[in-house]
Amino acid sequence: MNGPQNERLTALIASALAQPANAAAQSVADAIRAGHGTGVRAILFYGSCRRSLQPDGVLDFYVLVDNYRDYHGSLFRPLMNYLLPPDVSFLRVANPSPDGESGGAIAAKVAVISLDQFARRMRPDAIDTTLWARFTQPSSLLYAADEATRKQLISALSTGVRTACGWAAQRVPASAPSAVFWSQLFAMTYAAELRVEQGNRPEIIYDNDTDYYDGIFNALELDRSHLSGLAPSGSWAMRRIAGKIFSVLRLCKGAFTFEGGVDYLVWKIERHTGYAVSLSPWQQRHPILAAPRLLYRLHRRGILR
Repeated sequence: MNGPQNERLTALIASALAQPANAAAQSVADAIRAGHGTGVRAILFYGSCRRSLQPDGVLDFYVLVDNYRDYHGSLFRPLMNYLLPPDVSFLRVANPSPDGESGGAIAAKVAVISLDQFARRMRPDAIDTTLWARFTQPSSLLYAADEATRKQLISALSTGVRTACGWAAQRVPASAPSAVFWSQLFAMTYAAELRVEQGNRPEIIYDNDTDYYDGIFNALELDRSHLSGLAPSGSWAMRRIAGKIFSVLRLCKGAFTFEGGVDYLVWKIERHTGYAVSLSPWQQRHPILAAPRLLYRLHRRGILR
């Protein structure tokens, strides 16, 4: 598992990071940098819209910073971000058309986390599975402050990939092919969060980037029995329970720190399930008080797992 295999994994991740983004994503990245200047160390673009040249949804970004206060400029949000990262917000950016006219607004979901916390949450001993579950999937690096930052990100992402594969290797038969391995890995990580995606989402993710996932599968020799170097310690059941708790806590935090968070949650549920959630004016004004009943209703309908 050492030497050439690690170099192959690093090369795969570096190649994915270097993949150019669509013009809309670059416009958002430019707006983030313009609004926060030197407070930004790196910007990662990921998710379903990364694969489309003409995205029709909300674009997903992670912004890596050194200091929350430098980015947020206040006291409350940096504190909340440090205690329960990331901080998430909506950003709308003008989308100019080729002829210079306005082409409407680009909608983006921007998550902010320190580079240090990002790297620590990629390690096998991390209780929160959210980050390495996200970034086992490919992303594009739209901005890095310097080469040292880029290398630090590649190292963190490599650790996250190895963490994810280590957990899956404990639960997926050694003889399983790459497609089965990755589908079961994503099913595991979805089960550790409050997710609204349909049941075939793990297979869709794998099918969208088969070369990337198969490359990792082979680079880490997951089709062989050399898994001892990947096996993490601890309990997956504990992480699954903790993941549900973190999801609820982030929903509650978002009621105070995520502008437009309720509208985003409703949009995400409808986009992934086709189920339209209607919120009353009272629910819009009091999202925390309304959340238990709404979550219970979605769970009863099988929307929320």
